[in-house]
Amino acid sequence: MPKILVSPLLAALLCLPQFASAKSRTVSLNVPTMDCATCPITIKAALLKVPGVSRAKVSYERREAVVVFDDDKATVADLKNATENAGYPSMLKEPLK
Repeated sequence: MPKILVSPLLAALLCLPQFASAKSRTVSLNVPTMDCATCPITIKAALLKVPGVSRAKVSYERREAVVVFDDDKATVADLKNATENAGYPSMLKEPLK
């Protein structure tokens, strides 16, 4: 069986930060101004436009948005600004995980 050799240079490149997977964070935002069942569509669209956001789940019933994002590309302030700019001010419901 042939052995595959990995050059030291290739091994070093694979260990560089830009090749590592992004570290994701999850936060819950309280969005108390949601007043109809279609509000989550607007909020989710606004959150998904933020660079680094990979998922957003918005619940009208709970008046919350759960957002997964790369904390190297986005901040909680970016998320809050996105909801506010869409017309729905939000606040952090729970700390970063």
